[in-house]
Amino acid sequence: MKKTKMILGLSLVAVSGLILVAADHVDAPSVTGNAADITDMYAFQGQDTNNLVFAVNTQGLLSPGATGAASFNENVMIEINIDNTGDNVEDLVIQAIRKGDKMYFFGPYAPASKGTSSTIKISEASGSVAISKYGVAPTIATENGMKFFAGPRDDPFFFDLGQFQKILGGTAAGFNNPGTDTFAGTNVLAVVVEVPKAKLGTASTLNVWSETKKKQ
Repeated sequence: MKKTKMILGLSLVAVSGLILVAADHVDAPSVTGNAADITDMYAFQGQDTNNLVFAVNTQGLLSPGATGAASFNENVMIEINIDNTGDNVEDLVIQAIRKGDKMYFFGPYAPASKGTSSTIKISEASGSVAISKYGVAPTIATENGMKFFAGPRDDPFFFDLGQFQKILGGTAAGFNNPGTDTFAGTNVLAVVVEVPKAKLGTASTLNVWSETKKKQ
């Protein structure tokens, strides 16, 4: 069991319906563009309506030329926090960390420590998946009733940065429809896990947020 400490990104969503999302494509300079930089988090009902899907994207704004060389960091854990009691404190975590060419997943389980420090409980291992390569068919693994993916994906988030800046500058009153997707043609490194709802408690509403934490 190893202790880790949160140093970087955080995305928040509340899940009571089918899909919600949080996005933050540019973090502090010390983390921008590396494996600890969270861009988006998505939580939505799976194709199997008994399941919930969590997707955490990192390292935004990867050009096609840079995507093949981008990689997850073995010293950075991606953690999905789930509050199922409404107190905004994580009751369950799902953790993902790279080792070699695989991503290993743990949980969902009740963490021994909460907040900015985390431990990985090895006995809560739930599965692993080979990290997919850029430009080839994605690898999806199924274990313990869960599905796992890790690797590059097209950035799914739509944001018209130019129009947003015009609004801030007072030269535009609102967004256009359709707007211009600033992230079109860029990629992210994504971690996706599909979990049976039965593993997440019985609450009708979940508060969910993701963090990246670096090994100490």
